[in-house]
Amino acid sequence: MSTKSFAGLLGLALLGGFVSSRTYGQGLGNSPYSRLGLGDASATAGGIRQQGMGGAGLSAPDGQHINDLNPALLYYTSRTTFEIGVTGQYKEISNQQASQKDGSANLSYLALALPISKRMAVSIGLRPYSSVDYANQLTEPVVGDESLRSIKEYEGQGGLTQVYAATGIRVAKGLSLGLTAGYTFGSIDHDAKSTLYSEATGVENATTTVVRDHLYYSDFTFRVGGHYRVPLNDKLNLNAGGTYGFSSKLDGTHDQALERQDIEGRIIETNVVLTGREGYAKLPASAQFGLSLDNNRSWSVSVDAAQTKWGDFTNFNTFNATKLDNTFRVAAGGELTPDPASVDSYFKRITYRLGVSVEQMPYRPAGQVLYDRALSWGFTLPVPTASPLESAGVNLSFAVGMRGNTDASSELPNGNIQEKYMRAQLGFSLNNRWFIKRRLE
Repeated sequence: MSTKSFAGLLGLALLGGFVSSRTYGQGLGNSPYSRLGLGDASATAGGIRQQGMGGAGLSAPDGQHINDLNPALLYYTSRTTFEIGVTGQYKEISNQQASQKDGSANLSYLALALPISKRMAVSIGLRPYSSVDYANQLTEPVVGDESLRSIKEYEGQGGLTQVYAATGIRVAKGLSLGLTAGYTFGSIDHDAKSTLYSEATGVENATTTVVRDHLYYSDFTFRVGGHYRVPLNDKLNLNAGGTYGFSSKLDGTHDQALERQDIEGRIIETNVVLTGREGYAKLPASAQFGLSLDNNRSWSVSVDAAQTKWGDFTNFNTFNATKLDNTFRVAAGGELTPDPASVDSYFKRITYRLGVSVEQMPYRPAGQVLYDRALSWGFTLPVPTASPLESAGVNLSFAVGMRGNTDASSELPNGNIQEKYMRAQLGFSLNNRWFIKRRLE
């Protein structure tokens, strides 16, 4: 590996680590649904390549990109591969009475894969597991005294991050198996504020009661995967892949404090209610299965399905105990590189991707099933200075989608919450042959 390439890779890794320490857990803009459970989970999102195909690609091997959806596909890593991705999102949140616009950006993942032998490859990486980012406010009259008003505010920040190591091994012709071991950790803060005031005197002399909850989680998680590839003829291959993520318990601690503040937010009094209360969050088991077709050169199409048993989720048995439900997700997508070896047209060497996805959300307001629907597309723009030993690409993916709806019910007269979003991911991938002895001809 050249000195410049190694320096560039090291610089990207250090930059990614520097950015991640400041951006993980900050979420992607106000998401009211992230108040529930452990936040908006992204465990099955995959990298930018998969995101450009609607999140599909569980069974689609690719030697140029790291597929962290299925560790068994690491076997197809032919060169040392480094990837980094950044995600930005813009959204409009609304119900039947109000709406607001929001957005943010953060680091989406870091990954490094390395072929160990002709039968085995390993990878390490950093990615988000969930994010919490919400801020809601409600003003309503006090029951029994029409002269009083109550302002209720709910705010939350944080999330969980996973550091993982994975390996993929070929065990027979066309068959590979994989294992991912991750350490999931992070903290989540929830603040519930209540301000009581009289319409006659206003809020100037009112005080606010704040309940602050701080939860910290950490423990190991494990996922296994398998992949089978069979040639149908000289130009067509069929792939099948699957993964299973084991249910696990994240050990945690819960701190809670009760504050009284003036209207400017200055603390008047603080009382500690809980310190270091031990408990756990039970993460759900998940299963994924996918099929794909490819010509081993320039195109592939994929269909994936996934189920996550969020109905088994528990969190300290009492805290934020909103009942969640099992989710099911389907995605379909494909990619095409018109002519990977073209020398007369750069656009023929670009990889184009397209995909769609539909996913049940784990929340059931008033018993209603909510969905997340999205249309995705993306590209890989190869760096023109590629060589037989080294190549690089700029990866892009985009998605437009909608989560939830604004339907009203007797329990929710103002309607459910709907999120319309536009998401963009920008990333960089570097492929290089390491450990090759240079010779002078």
